[in-house]
Formats: sequence, C-alpha cells, structure tokens
Amino acid sequence: MFDDEAVLFPAVKKVRTAGYKLHDVYTPFPVHGLDHAMGLRETSLHTAGFIYGITGTTTALTFMSWVFNVDWPLNIGGKPHFPLPAFIPITFELTVLFAAVGMVMTFCYLCQLMPGVKKHIFHPRQTDDKFVMVIELTEKSNAEEIKRFLNEAGAHDINEQRAEAGWWYGRYDKNDEDIYARPANA
Repeated sequence: MFDDEAVLFPAVKKVRTAGYKLHDVYTPFPVHGLDHAMGLRETSLHTAGFIYGITGTTTALTFMSWVFNVDWPLNIGGKPHFPLPAFIPITFELTVLFAAVGMVMTFCYLCQLMPGVKKHIFHPRQTDDKFVMVIELTEKSNAEEIKRFLNEAGAHDINEQRAEAGWWYGRYDKNDEDIYARPANA
C-alpha cells in the first residue's frame, strides 16, 4: 500500500523491470499514465462498438427490406419496395442501440462488473485514499525478497494475502475464511 501517487508510479515501473507479475493497481482516482506504466494494452472497446453498430445497421436494413419485399409487399402509389431515405431513422436508431448496449455489456464483462460478482478486497481503504499494488506470487517467488523490494520502493504497508483467482458469484455478508485474507505485515 502506498500513500502517494508520486511514490506509486516509480514503484510500478520498478516492479515491472524486476520481472514480478503485477496483477492490478487500485487507486482512489485515475492516475494519468499508470496503464502505460503497468504495461496494459490499449482497449479494443471501440472496435467492439463498431462491430455492434454494423450489426445494428445490418439488422435494421435486412428486417425492413424483408418486411417490404417478402413478408408484406405493398404497392403504394408506385413507390419503390426499398425506399432507403425512409429507412434512415430506424437504421440510425438500431445502430446506436446495438452499439450502446453492446459496448456497455462488453465493458461490464471485461471489467468483471456483473451483478452478484464477488471480488477480493485487498485493503479496506484501497479506493478511498490509499494506493494498493497487487503482485501475484507463484511457487518460484520468494515472498520475503518481494517484501524487501517493495519496502525499498516506498510501500508503507506490505502484507501477503491468499485470494481466489478470477471472479465468482457470491455474497459479501457471509464470512468465508478460505477467501478472505490473512494479513502478514512485513
């Protein structure tokens, strides 16, 4: 845990250059450039939005052309069966609807923000006023060496916790001893 972003930012860079696996960093406010320092790639949400929008456009045009040409063809005053200018409002609305709903659902899935999802809380003040950096330990990792490294990097509270990997459905009102952390302050 770090008190200041000015200490956290160089510490993240040191952790990456040392070769430790950085799981995530929890901050009380957005820190500009932290995603680049963590080595995260740029999001593909805009590409997903484009694909959802094209799907909405295709759905609207296909459905309307099917209705006016196959299902219920009407000859109204000699007008064409595929009047594209008349289809523009509905096509626009379905494009926006598919893109918006699809991007929100994709964002929630990627960020694991579903109703009922139970996430591990590494520190009670991790998004209030403290900066928490989470490093994954493997069988090959030496916990004491990592604690010394983080202490030199400026961390003021270092503890080792066992957290279930990934995300799962559950409730926070039940005390699960196996899931919650057993802090071992360094």
